[in-house]
Amino acid sequence: MASALSTSIACAPCAPKPSSARLPFHSSLLAGQPLRLSLRRPTAAAPRSLTIVAATKKAVAVLKGNSEVEGVVTLVQEDDGPTTVKVRVTGLTPGSHGFHLHEFGDTTNGCISTGAHFNPNNMTHGAPEDEVRHAGDLGNIVANSDGVAEATIVDNQIPLSGPNAVVGRAFVVHELEDDLGKGGHELSLTTGNAGGRLACGVVGLTPVA
Repeated sequence: MASALSTSIACAPCAPKPSSARLPFHSSLLAGQPLRLSLRRPTAAAPRSLTIVAATKKAVAVLKGNSEVEGVVTLVQEDDGPTTVKVRVTGLTPGSHGFHLHEFGDTTNGCISTGAHFNPNNMTHGAPEDEVRHAGDLGNIVANSDGVAEATIVDNQIPLSGPNAVVGRAFVVHELEDDLGKGGHELSLTTGNAGGRLACGVVGLTPVA
């Protein structure tokens, strides 16, 4: 029996070691728990806000009517500054003629369907420099002996963008001089008693050259 025991002890170190390929995975962090892998999807970057920088805007209106009067009006606005209006009208009788921006760009019934003066602030008629005036009150243009009127008007109340934008409205050249609301006529505080509508044109945006 002693011989058998000594053989067993002597051979104990000879027992084959388990192959490393068969060793179970151990981790002190897992502490015997099953391994769980979590795959996270990449987070999409937050969209950047788009800032629109104001720039030069330009518009044009071609004036026509039932008479020989015709013309072109160009408007330019730098950023949010005042609008510069350049007017050239031909076929007029010499002298002053009321020149206004009207509410609608509707010429289905000629110039009469352009409506009243553009008046978003619900004021009475006045001169361009008056505090109380329609936004569309641009005073008079003066025709020379050849019937040609040329003028440059700079105004803060006729922007090309924003809630009071004039794009889609209409310019109208009138038969008579605008009394600028000071003539004492029953129409002075509404139309300046400027008479009939000779020619009109709808304002539309145009490329900036």
